[in-house]
Amino acid sequence: MEATNKQAIIDLAIQAGNAIMEIYQKDFAVYDKSDSSPLTEADLAAHHLLVEGLERLTEYPVLSEESSEEIKQERLNWDEYWLIDPLDGTKEFVKKNGEFTVNIALIQQGKPTFGVVYAPALETLYVGDIKQGAYKQENGKAAQSITVRTKPTQKSDFVIVGSRSHQSDEFKAFIADYPGADIVSMGSSLKLCLVAEGKADIYPRLGLTCEWDTAAAHAVVEAAGGQVLHAETGQPLQYNKEDLLNPFFIVK
Repeated sequence: MEATNKQAIIDLAIQAGNAIMEIYQKDFAVYDKSDSSPLTEADLAAHHLLVEGLERLTEYPVLSEESSEEIKQERLNWDEYWLIDPLDGTKEFVKKNGEFTVNIALIQQGKPTFGVVYAPALETLYVGDIKQGAYKQENGKAAQSITVRTKPTQKSDFVIVGSRSHQSDEFKAFIADYPGADIVSMGSSLKLCLVAEGKADIYPRLGLTCEWDTAAAHAVVEAAGGQVLHAETGQPLQYNKEDLLNPFFIVK
């Protein structure tokens, strides 16, 4: 994909973020999905903007969290496609704590190769290209290259990312092996980005997520020199599986 197209994708993420913020800054309706998670007007506004924009800008098909069940079946035949979460961190959006993102990832042969994570309320952008590296841009200032940091030799010196909305028994058991470690909380896919930019050492996700929750930030992590690994097998997370649920995973 050409650099001009990549910039157009980044611009599209920012446009979706702007659409989300128009709704975020006023009272908004909250509906229920079939799984009872909150769905807002913002999810749908960003979904339509992103799908239409990606289909206009590129030749790849698009799979969104908000796509129809028919498309979610068709995608099993795709080798290359856009995987998007129009609004990752809906619970954070509803709480109005700013920790939600627009996620766009290019999946090629089951792997995320390019990802954009934009947090509109924080005016923070992460971009990762596994061939060119990763960067962070805040408040429209100059972009800064990011890389994962060298892990401490002592477990007590680790910084571990946890979830603001989910703290499972498995997570508590995991951090018990790191006595004295600093635990930082963050919402949405920003948790993976903390590892990518070297502000944290490890993020154990020992709870359920879907492929669209992780793909964009996964690309940022890998472009920054990190890994997103299956918690049991130690193999890289794979995409476009029969089941769109991710296994438990470790980001480091």
